[in-house]
Parts: sequence; structure tokens; C-alpha cells
Amino acid sequence: MKPLYLFLLLVSLTACQVVQGAANKTAVSTPTITNTVFYDITQSITLVNEGPMQPEKHNIWVALISNQTPYQEVISREIRPANYVIVSDEYGNQYAEFDFKDLEPGRSAQINVSYEVAINELTFDLADCKGDLPDEFNQPELHIESNNPQIASLAEKLSYPDQAVCEQVRTFYDYIGNNLVYSYNGEDWGAQATLGKMGADCTEYSSLLIALSRASGIPARYVEGLLYLDESDSNEARQEHAWVEVFFPGNGWTPIDPTLGRSTLTREKHFARYTPNHIVVTNGRNPSTLRGASYWSHLYWPGDSTIIRIQDAEWTITPQSATQIP
Repeated sequence: MKPLYLFLLLVSLTACQVVQGAANKTAVSTPTITNTVFYDITQSITLVNEGPMQPEKHNIWVALISNQTPYQEVISREIRPANYVIVSDEYGNQYAEFDFKDLEPGRSAQINVSYEVAINELTFDLADCKGDLPDEFNQPELHIESNNPQIASLAEKLSYPDQAVCEQVRTFYDYIGNNLVYSYNGEDWGAQATLGKMGADCTEYSSLLIALSRASGIPARYVEGLLYLDESDSNEARQEHAWVEVFFPGNGWTPIDPTLGRSTLTREKHFARYTPNHIVVTNGRNPSTLRGASYWSHLYWPGDSTIIRIQDAEWTITPQSATQIP
């Protein structure tokens, strides 16, 4: 959701997106599927060479929607043009890598990726939330400053002895909903920035929940994707969206959307539940393939040889139907 353009060698888009967990000895339950919604999704990206020359090298990496158990299944996928290879990153995210070095001055090119996907609505049983935690996704990283003294102090202040993991994270979730003020930010901030007076969007809401959890030794990770919204919900959040997974004993990785749960009217709906208007695109706060960006990353060189601009990048999401589970 946040544009970031780095000229010289790199042009990228940053937005407001998994290493699969190591084997865990704690038994986990299967979430209950209560509904399945089918969508047709198209991503379109238009590039234009506005400079005087063709570059020597010109690549774009487009993150691909993939199967994500138990959340979603990709029924079909079509990628155009055909001059791409599939690559993966350290989180297991997949990308179509395109080569556009033959894009002549004044010419444009378009990428279209079309999907049919099935998204499950899920509920998680939090009755048993004590047990072992995996030793992963519990360290500080860029924009998730769990070692920041203010964040560590806040996490300690909000916790109490012998608190179950689910209860502890719920306390963090409620604090964020009650104290952060939603405001779309044009820059890419993180957890630490929320402690000031600036507003926060889905990126900061999610980063703070992850940072507070990690500061308490609870594994948590960042998810970036799409949020399908009816026109009546157009002010609730943007189409590109971020949320969180936290590891709960008894359930494993459990979805939480602190941004949509900021209102007390919707808070229960987005804690340990997965609504079928969420579509996962990438996992991880800083995937290396995207070079600090989100959804796609664009690289050409020499950087001073020409000017290649992303003229347009948009998603179209159309619901097909919903299947109620008895």
C-alpha cells in the first residue's frame, strides 16, 4: 500500500504480506471451516520505457498467490506474457520473474496474472492454549523492533505471571485497538513508530502486535495480501492489506487482524478467526526477493541509461459465490 521508488538500480513498490514452522512437538487442532468463498482475481502491471535507450538488464518480480493451508486454494492461474520463470524466497513465497530488457524507448509492456481461488472462513478453538512454543519468528527485524526498550517495557506492563499465551496476545490486541489511531501512511514505518503521535495503518498495527508478541517470547509473523471490500466498506481498509499470525499452543499458527479489530464492534470477529475476504499473497515482513517492497519489485541497469516507470498497477477482485458449511 505504500509506494517507494529507489532510482539508480532499483524501482520498487512498497505496500500497507512463510517459512513453514519447524517441527513442533505440541499437538495442534484443526480449525473449523464454516464457509468457502470463490473469487476471480486479476493483477495488471503496466511498464513504460520513458528514456532514450534500452537497458542492458530489466527484470520484474511479481509475487504470486499460492496455496496456503488452511486458508486458501488456488484453483487456476494464468500468467501473461510467457517470458517468465518461477522463483522462491526464504519464506517460501513464489514469484514470476520476467525479463523485459528488449523494451524499446517509448514502448510499454503489460503483465497480467489471473486466478481463481477458494478462500475458507475459519474459527479456532482457544480452549487449550498452554504448551511449548517453537524457536522461530521470535527475533527483532527491520520494522519489528521487539528489542526496543519502549516496546519491551510495554509488553511487560501488559502481561502478568502465568498468563496463557492466547490471553497475553489478546491483551496486546485490545491495547492496540484501543490506543492506535488509524491513518494511512505514505511511508513504510514499523512498530516503534506507533509509540509516537503519528497515525498507523495495517502495516503498523500488524508490526506492533508482532513486536509485542516477540518481546514476550511468543512467535509471530507478518502476512501481506488482499482484502476484498464491498463499496459500503470502502473506508474500512485498502485493497492491499496486512495482518498477523501468532503461534498459539493447541492451534499452531493462528490469524489475527488488529487493523480490522480496532473497533469494539468487530474485535471478536478478527481474533483467532479468518474471514474469507482475506487473500494471502506473501508471508514475512521483509522478503529478500522484493528488496524492501511489497507485491512486486522492479530492477533495471545501468540505472542512468534510461527511465523505466511502472505506469499502472492494480488488482481486480470479483466474488463468484459462497459455500456454507453445515
